[in-house]
Amino acid sequence: MRIPLVAAALTVAGTAFAEPAIDPVIDARLDPVIDRALSEKRIVGAVVLVAKDGRIVYRRAAGHADREAGTVMREDAIFRLASVTKPFVSAAALRLVEKGRLDLDAPVTRWLPQFRPALPDGSTPDITIHQLLTHTSGLGYAFLEPADGPYHRLNVSDGLDQPGLSLDQNLARLSAAPLNFAPGTGWRYSLGIDVLGGVLERIEGRSLSDIVRDTVTAPLGINDTDFSVHDASRLAKAYADGHPQPVPMTDGLAVPLMGSAATFAPSRILDANSYPSGGAGMAGTASDVLRFLEAIRTGGSPILKPETVRLMVRDQVGAKAETQGPGWGFGYGWAVLDDPAPTGTPQAAGTLQWGGAYGHSWFIDRENGLSVVALTNTAFEGMAGTFPTDVRNAVYE
Repeated sequence: MRIPLVAAALTVAGTAFAEPAIDPVIDARLDPVIDRALSEKRIVGAVVLVAKDGRIVYRRAAGHADREAGTVMREDAIFRLASVTKPFVSAAALRLVEKGRLDLDAPVTRWLPQFRPALPDGSTPDITIHQLLTHTSGLGYAFLEPADGPYHRLNVSDGLDQPGLSLDQNLARLSAAPLNFAPGTGWRYSLGIDVLGGVLERIEGRSLSDIVRDTVTAPLGINDTDFSVHDASRLAKAYADGHPQPVPMTDGLAVPLMGSAATFAPSRILDANSYPSGGAGMAGTASDVLRFLEAIRTGGSPILKPETVRLMVRDQVGAKAETQGPGWGFGYGWAVLDDPAPTGTPQAAGTLQWGGAYGHSWFIDRENGLSVVALTNTAFEGMAGTFPTDVRNAVYE
């Protein structure tokens, strides 16, 4: 069943997208994908948007924003974005690079002198801004580290849990954990963008929320995506994978993923004392995410120069990193598809892609003029289950 759409026309930088031209062929392919995920109780609710050459060709809100309350999903629902935050913060950092206030090759200690994580031999190598952005710093994420390892002993937050924790507290914990490798010698998904957020705050002398708003979201006419929720009545309830159906998330719930588990605290986004996690701390709408992606796809205006976007969409680490499997490297803010051949994907080389732990996926296929956003309220099916792959394939079939 389709849920009536209530959101206003999508805009980029205050200008409406070209008049929507809903494609019945894509409708016929995508609707069954969403219906099946709902009927099989793999997801609770979703908002899926597809733009082709700047024109909306598919838009649907489906399922429930709150299953227990019977609240249907609406297109302007606000989701906890998790790692969908990273591209926004990366863009803010590159804007400061354009202004000459941030140097990609500079060490983090220029601004955070106490942040000196060590290698197992006790040495404390420099970590650069470039390495934070590309996840080549040697830092990690607690949910990817051994359960009996230092990240867990030190109670390092992944920016998804521990409401009320300050950034200084978490950086001190992270700095005390050993590096996984010498900076620049490997790739490991990490809390680097949280550290970057601390650098940006030190440079600007204000909150990361204000920095992202002034450099990215406000120029794009984005109002609902921030490190806080402006209209809690539209906040989608969070769910975790479960059988026979997803279960409501509660603070402290550990959700299994890839042999480990990520710990969530859905209340975190509503706690003003929680530090603005540059890697996972924002909440927002699918339409806001699409506006941002379309700005990147079309060259960056009005937030970034074309040459900056060209730098961001270039693979900075090499496909050997396999950041989303064989054929994928990483740029500034997202995975970059170098070689579609070993992936089985219909996406073109140069596609940008990432997701979010609360149940999200997105990609930009620049060669084919596509921007696709699929936000769900179900972790991890909406990010790492069959749902994002099925959505992707339906767009191209």
